[in-house]
Amino acid sequence: MNDRLTSVAFIKQISADLQNIDRCNDRGEILVALGDRPITLGRDPICEVAIDINVYGSVSRRHAEIRPIFARHKFEGWEICDLDSANGTFINDRRLYSCYPLKHGDRIQLTKDGPLFVFELEPCPETVLETNYKLRPRSQITRITLTKLLPIFSKGNDLWKKAYFLPGIATVGFVVMMFAFLGRPQLFNLTISVYISLAAYYFVYQLCGKNKPWWVILGAALFTAAILRSPVLNLFLWFFYTVLPGTAPTGQVSFISVLIAMFFGAGLMEELLKALPVFALWFMGLRLGKKWRSRFGISEPLDGILIGAASAVGFTLTETLGLYVPSIVQSISSQAGSSEIAELTGLQLLIPRVLGSVAGHMAYSGYFGYFIGLSIMKPSLRWQILTVGYLSSALLHALWNTSALVSFWLLAIVGGISYAFLVAAILKAHSFSSKV
Repeated sequence: MNDRLTSVAFIKQISADLQNIDRCNDRGEILVALGDRPITLGRDPICEVAIDINVYGSVSRRHAEIRPIFARHKFEGWEICDLDSANGTFINDRRLYSCYPLKHGDRIQLTKDGPLFVFELEPCPETVLETNYKLRPRSQITRITLTKLLPIFSKGNDLWKKAYFLPGIATVGFVVMMFAFLGRPQLFNLTISVYISLAAYYFVYQLCGKNKPWWVILGAALFTAAILRSPVLNLFLWFFYTVLPGTAPTGQVSFISVLIAMFFGAGLMEELLKALPVFALWFMGLRLGKKWRSRFGISEPLDGILIGAASAVGFTLTETLGLYVPSIVQSISSQAGSSEIAELTGLQLLIPRVLGSVAGHMAYSGYFGYFIGLSIMKPSLRWQILTVGYLSSALLHALWNTSALVSFWLLAIVGGISYAFLVAAILKAHSFSSKV
């Protein structure tokens, strides 16, 4: 271990602010010199590279470690090891699950959207002064190459990972389908509603910042949609509308009486129904190892939020396309005698219902999913946590449904509050994702 290092290396941050680091030059490059001892990166203040928790709350306390490699007392380079972080360490955009021998130019990122560093095998500028070595100029174009004239041939990997390429291509595909389905209202409505739902969910997905396989997300949405088409729904309706007072009152009613009915008939019933895929993945994950449970199951609040919101997408699409839009189209068509006006009214209802799900069904279900994930992390308080989450999400849902009967202004306020609850849960979940 006392063998002298044969080269000098350092990591350079290229994305955000750090604390407690060595600054090796005065040109804005933030450098951390590597020596013969390991250095730890994380949000714990005692780390050699301490990340600001106010900027990157998803970084673990002790996230990763860079250490020299010695073989038979001979120095062979440096490696980086992930310290079982919650949200992962990424090397050149690929997740690291153990250790990785670093090479010049490797990009190190703590979490998918966290601080980004570059590993370089060059002397630190202070060392350079002793060796009379001159820094090479930055990114000067000395000749024109084919990739400079046709950049698409050199940025293939970055197109997929950094340029929102897939969402852009998906948008083009949905636009083409909308053109193809002009004059065919049912197919057009299905296309535009799926696109809006995906866009709203993608927004929540980006806020969460945790990778989840697309087929798990799709499976949660389809699971909920299948329940709404199965006899299981009749069991829910019987229990919450007959056994419990979930039936909406008629005639002259007060705000409180409607709120109580909505709390049981809409809030408690629908939030439990939408939580079924979250509970299913939780129980399936009990048979998986820790790494696979985090990837495919429910192991923390962020997992619960993602799957709960996906379940809400399936619920919203099934409810809107299978119930609300056909009902209003049939009603307007019988009153006005015009199918064109009826179909236009149906589309006008569809857009706000689906787009508003980010502050509606997705907000309630994602918020309840936060509590389900939290109960997994705190099993000693599981039932208290689940009770608070279930009742509070049901109350938000009931307030939204009841507000629609009062005024649109109150509806907007309740929707804003619901969205604030969801975002607050996501932000809090980032801190829970770090190992304590």
